[in-house]
Amino acid sequence: MDREALRMVCSLEFWRMGIVWTLSLLYSYLLLFLHGRTATSRCQRDVGGRDSGGGRPICVVTGATSGLGQAAAAALAREGYHVVLAGRSTQLLSKTTEEIRRQQPDACLEAFQVDLSSYMSIKKFETSLSQWIRDSNQEPSIQLLINNAGMLAKSHRLTEDGIDEMMQTNYVGPFMLTSILLPLLKNSHVPSRVVNLTSFTHRCVSEIDVSEEALRGVKFGQRSVGGSYPLASTYEYTKFCLLMFSYELHRQLHLSSGISVMAADPGVVETGIMRELPPCLSGFAFFVLRVMNLLQKPDIGIDAVIDAALAPPEASGKYFFGGNGRTVRSSALSYDMEAAKKLWAESSALLQELQLRDSEFRRN
Repeated sequence: MDREALRMVCSLEFWRMGIVWTLSLLYSYLLLFLHGRTATSRCQRDVGGRDSGGGRPICVVTGATSGLGQAAAAALAREGYHVVLAGRSTQLLSKTTEEIRRQQPDACLEAFQVDLSSYMSIKKFETSLSQWIRDSNQEPSIQLLINNAGMLAKSHRLTEDGIDEMMQTNYVGPFMLTSILLPLLKNSHVPSRVVNLTSFTHRCVSEIDVSEEALRGVKFGQRSVGGSYPLASTYEYTKFCLLMFSYELHRQLHLSSGISVMAADPGVVETGIMRELPPCLSGFAFFVLRVMNLLQKPDIGIDAVIDAALAPPEASGKYFFGGNGRTVRSSALSYDMEAAKKLWAESSALLQELQLRDSEFRRN
């Protein structure tokens, strides 16, 4: 074991991930056993094309170059969607597209580069996506947005927007992307949908802080000065915010515009989410989870996400977990409506600040 791994093993964050996260996962499965609902069935999509004005319904999947994102893209292509794969690496996007087409020669796929830790990249993606839709002579709309991209960073790093990288990638970026793509979602002549990938780790959050400092991740950076970066606490908070955003988005949109919003928790899936951690530790963690029969392959772990994507519109606002259309209750704290409204207001103010900065930059 190298020095970095030893230092991490001696940290509270490591044991928080190892013990508290495992207990949170087991609690979610206990809820599933006691109260899991199985009534939510998947709706079959019209592959013939009536969903998007003559073409296939369009689905955008972020973080589509590996793991759950790639599995979701492949599954939704089989369901008849024209899947837009969005990811940071153009090389990996090409590779993923080729792999899916090798298995599904008739899959309709398009790939776009986007980095959710950059407002400018998100804005450029929206412009490119809109142009592609116009050039394809399709209805100027999308029918499904899967906010899948996420990361587990081991250190505090500020993005070009002045936000902690994990905070922006996991929550602020998806909030901005969803807000910017809302006109395309609202323009669909059939009910559209947003699916946000959250995590059982949200149950570890014990207090709500929706201040600007928290959203920028400043407080997490301050805690790492003279100590280690609180990677576990930061990750939990990002997934908690994404969940609260899902519920508030549901309340604001479902009844007024018909857009449904689902939260999906895939559980523990063998992906590259822990690639920044020492390999010996991530490998050991996966080994223990595999022995406990809690670790899933992406093509199995994706079930909750596909359930959320294909559930009937009246399932909007639910928390999908465990596959087979099952839903459970998230933490009591996540249903705090007043806190969710404040989170929305602070997130919107942050987005407006970045939009104003972009406008001033363009004028100069």
